[in-house]
Amino acid sequence: MYKKVRSLIEISRPDLTLAGGLCVITGQIISMHGLPSPFVGLMGFLTGFFVSGSAIILNDYFDYEVDLINSPSRPIPSGEVSLSEALVLMVLFAAAGFLSAGLIDITPLIFALFIWLVSVLYNWKYKEAGLLGNMMVALSVAWFFIFGSATVGKLGNTMIWVWSAMAFLFDLGEEIASDAMDMEGDMKRSARTLPILHGKTYAIHVSTLLFMLFISMSFIIVLMNRNYLFIMIPLDLVVLYLSLKLLKSDNIEEGKKTIRMMYLAVTLFVGAFAVLSIL
Repeated sequence: MYKKVRSLIEISRPDLTLAGGLCVITGQIISMHGLPSPFVGLMGFLTGFFVSGSAIILNDYFDYEVDLINSPSRPIPSGEVSLSEALVLMVLFAAAGFLSAGLIDITPLIFALFIWLVSVLYNWKYKEAGLLGNMMVALSVAWFFIFGSATVGKLGNTMIWVWSAMAFLFDLGEEIASDAMDMEGDMKRSARTLPILHGKTYAIHVSTLLFMLFISMSFIIVLMNRNYLFIMIPLDLVVLYLSLKLLKSDNIEEGKKTIRMMYLAVTLFVGAFAVLSIL
């Protein structure tokens, strides 16, 4: 029983789902220049947590055959979690996310339903579509900040749209870089990813360019509020360092580790940005 529970937790990737909830809270804080009410904050966090968890589980469900090659130790390909169990867990996560959004208001519920449908379409039909699929995933990440703003009725806030654009660029770069690391499995399913069409080196250079655009946009944040300089400079330096490290990666495992480090580092800085916004 313990092993089963551990595998079910692993398939939802708590670090990524927690990051989703954190980004929603950050969107609320940036939009309000302060903390939301405890109820709206909690429901927003839970929506981000469960909707992202549902998409992640669905991704593993559809990636079963590819993960047999790329990640055979994952819960589904290893046999620790069955496909039917994963599907049930995905539905439960989605329902919890919709309930949390609906308890806030109808607009957040519509936003939650929209991005969940995008994730379903991506996993079902567009995962092999290459750049279009990458853009759908990046849109989903940018959505967290916009959704946070929607929960507090502040969609007109300019900074939240800049942050969302930065999130889109960063995640698009990360997705393309990840595709470069997963070429072998992607070839098995005839995916039309950027590295398969144009080569791994080309794809890594495109992802690096997107990371540089991310850094460039951070200066807009600083121009809007100089207080964020103390967050954006170290964030830019970390992204720059890891981007260069990714360019020099000579094996898949090292590349995957670098991408993971970059994601976790940016998530940490997002949290720091939220704290500074409160102060």
